[in-house]
Amino acid sequence: MNQVLWGALAALSAVAATFMWKFWGRTRDRLFRGMALGFAILALHWVGLGLLNPTSETRHGLYLVRFLAFALIIAGVVEKNRRDSSRLG
Repeated sequence: MNQVLWGALAALSAVAATFMWKFWGRTRDRLFRGMALGFAILALHWVGLGLLNPTSETRHGLYLVRFLAFALIIAGVVEKNRRDSSRLG
């Protein structure tokens, strides 16, 4: 059952990455690029979990990949907010 859910999460993350990449192509905004890369890495993470089916003792290495994906998304949001606030002042 977990493999089915991980496959669905991988597909949905790939769809989100495709949309964000399309938006980045239109606007060249770094927020969309960071989100596209983050969702693409998340898709690879879910595929890795589905294919490897790790035991609970070996799963911590795969969570580092998820951490990288969320770090890219957060960095994109922080950079976007920092850039917009510098325009105001």
